[in-house]
Amino acid sequence: MGFLSGTSMIPAPTRGFYGWRMVVFAAIALALTGPGQTVGVSVFVDPMIEDLGITRTQVSTAYLIGTLTGALALPWIGQAIDRFGIRRTMAVIGVVFGAFLMGMAFVSGIVTMTGGFIGIRMMGQGALSLVATTSVALWFGRRRGLAMGIVAAAGGVGMTLIPLGIERVIDASGWRTAWVVEALVIWLVIVPLALLFIRNRPSDIGQHMDGDPEPPTGAGEAWGVSRREALRSPFFWLVTATVATTGALTTAVVFHQIDLLGSRGFTPTQAAANFIPQTVATLIATLGVGALADHISPRLVLALSMIFMGVGLALGTVVSLGLSGIAFGMLIGASGGAARVVEATELPRYFGTLHIGAIRGVVTAIGIAGAAVGPVLFSLGHDATGNYSMVLLLSTTIPIAVIVATLVIRMPSHGEPDDQGEAHLLAASRD
Repeated sequence: MGFLSGTSMIPAPTRGFYGWRMVVFAAIALALTGPGQTVGVSVFVDPMIEDLGITRTQVSTAYLIGTLTGALALPWIGQAIDRFGIRRTMAVIGVVFGAFLMGMAFVSGIVTMTGGFIGIRMMGQGALSLVATTSVALWFGRRRGLAMGIVAAAGGVGMTLIPLGIERVIDASGWRTAWVVEALVIWLVIVPLALLFIRNRPSDIGQHMDGDPEPPTGAGEAWGVSRREALRSPFFWLVTATVATTGALTTAVVFHQIDLLGSRGFTPTQAAANFIPQTVATLIATLGVGALADHISPRLVLALSMIFMGVGLALGTVVSLGLSGIAFGMLIGASGGAARVVEATELPRYFGTLHIGAIRGVVTAIGIAGAAVGPVLFSLGHDATGNYSMVLLLSTTIPIAVIVATLVIRMPSHGEPDDQGEAHLLAASRD
């Protein structure tokens, strides 16, 4: 009965706001997207190339195809979240994600590898990440930025730990066993977490968003515009452009970081160490911007993200060992962290949560597509000029264009009800 209806299978808590527990559960789910993220896949690349006798270019192409193809399904997965709820959708994603990870253990060539990449990128990087962060949007309103910042920071730390553990499994038992281990972890953690502990909305257990004793006067908990209407809003495309820009350029820098910094005099070890300030800055940005997003205009946060990116890219043309290297890493990391938090907080704020899965599914798909294309564009720029300076400088024009857009694009006329229930609510409509 509980699974079919999408309601909880355990009694409602007798004390405390359940939303903070949802923050913990969402952070766990976000961390376990690691096997489908680039950082998690990277530890498998060399042993699979050596064992299967395929080239690095073939693997890179398969990964590009897998990422782009997997992104195509995300708008429909977002609709499934709206229709069936967080709980049931997360459970199904967990089952399918685990199955694709298990399938990676039986890869025999480039064709089966491409099919596996499609599955793990779609289910891990895309679907599980989407459902985890969307769950927070349904439980928080006034404190959504803070909650999302905590989830992004904690989940990000957990995500980066996955390659460390899996690399040991690969060394001890081989890459095929490591894929099996990841599949079992997903099945044993994500599926029970979804079925036993995830609650779709506060109303399922008699609570209200943010733990308030009563909802805002004159407003119900679930409201929102349709995806079609959101797509007509310039603000939607401003947020999407920010996410796509940081996705494409951050991934491009990270993908080529060893070679890029090597051309500036860094050793491979020193270039790899630059991931540390990037990670630290990402954590600071997700927590800091998360807290600020509840109190300041999204225009400012979006502009800050693009300023960080533009300055970081420009600095990459002259970066050297020392403070400039640390600053380069921190600027790139801070940009991505800020953009992720503002997307997850501002879209529910201005477009509601009734169709938020479908709306965020489009943004996530475009962001992942950008992440797939970015490294290729940097490679082409490097091949054409023999260095990264020109492509870095040309890339700064993209965040500059987004900054200009933040100054001229009008904000939506609708938004979440305030404490007095005075904000205008659009009638909810279906796609």
